[in-house]
Amino acid sequence: MTLSLRQFVAPALFAAVLLPLAATAQADHHNGEKPHHDRVRMEERMKEHRQDVYERAALSEDKQQALNEAHETFRDEMKDVRDAHQTRMTEILTEDEQEALRNAMHEAREEYRQGHGKRHHGDEDASQ
Repeated sequence: MTLSLRQFVAPALFAAVLLPLAATAQADHHNGEKPHHDRVRMEERMKEHRQDVYERAALSEDKQQALNEAHETFRDEMKDVRDAHQTRMTEILTEDEQEALRNAMHEAREEYRQGHGKRHHGDEDASQ
């Protein structure tokens, strides 16, 4: 089966357009109380994972501290980028357009999951 150029490029373009918008929607999603709790829990798991990796690599305490500081700097800078992006999006779109875009992204994500058998990272595993 051969794909036409349009069939090949269209999904890539769609993804490229939605990636920045997905970050905006994700930032909006984390404004609630429960997602914040999830984020704190995820950050704690990531910290534990980094510590495990540092220990496996037998990194010195100084190197671990330097890497943790670099990670914090990166996190802070990424938050600044997300905030600037969110500000720009609110300058471009009205509240109604933002809501319509969030809804369209949610629908597209759900259709993608259904078509690809993906599940959301927060969904419970049916086998448990």
